[in-house]
Amino acid sequence: MEYIKLEYSGAVATLTINRPKALNALNSAVLSELSAAIDEVSASSARCLIVRGEGTKAFVAGADIAEMSNMTSEQALEFGRLGTAVFKKLERMAIPTIAAVCGYALGGGCELAMACDIRLVSDTAAFAQPETGLGIIPGFGGTQRLPLLVGVSRAKEILFTGRRVKAEEALSIGLCSGVYTVDELFPAAQAMAEKIASFPPNAMRATKLAANQAFAANVDAGISAENRIFAACFDGEEQKQCMDAFLNKKK
Repeated sequence: MEYIKLEYSGAVATLTINRPKALNALNSAVLSELSAAIDEVSASSARCLIVRGEGTKAFVAGADIAEMSNMTSEQALEFGRLGTAVFKKLERMAIPTIAAVCGYALGGGCELAMACDIRLVSDTAAFAQPETGLGIIPGFGGTQRLPLLVGVSRAKEILFTGRRVKAEEALSIGLCSGVYTVDELFPAAQAMAEKIASFPPNAMRATKLAANQAFAANVDAGISAENRIFAACFDGEEQKQCMDAFLNKKK
């Protein structure tokens, strides 16, 4: 695989999004490889999975705006469905998953982290759903998972404003479970994963399956609606103007 690295240490698998020049941004190729990697881990003897981004600047800086900027609504619907299918597959893995978030987790990166069971972050981490500024909405489940994690009112404020939530605030509102220095983060994630992997696997799988029932049906219905609304954003000029302005500012 070109954009995904998989490593195994005992019963712990580590999946790394490896596109550092693009701050690990998610395009269709990355999502397809991510799906295949999840299948590989699921078929292995791993008992816990760590998800991380290459480098320390970004976990995942978002979906690839250069790819999205000229999409039709039909293409956007397929892109949104691809991302949500991959993240749902990650969320429903039988084994527990830990997102080790170092640096930016923006847009699709925030959504990827939220699809994991546990989020551990560096003190440099920053979460955001900045899609409204691009003329769209979150397309990979963000409108559904964020309210479940931080509450409806706070989630709407974060979604409406697109502001960045830094590490300590993320901890205080329940968006993550622990804050570490950059040097401490990945060893801490590995230690937690090893502890989880040491417990009886059938009990761990059953616990995750039962816990996921608390929200599974509502999330499925909400994500289906999110896919349609996300795609509709690509019908007018607003999305194209906003994304063009973003891309031109980066040049």
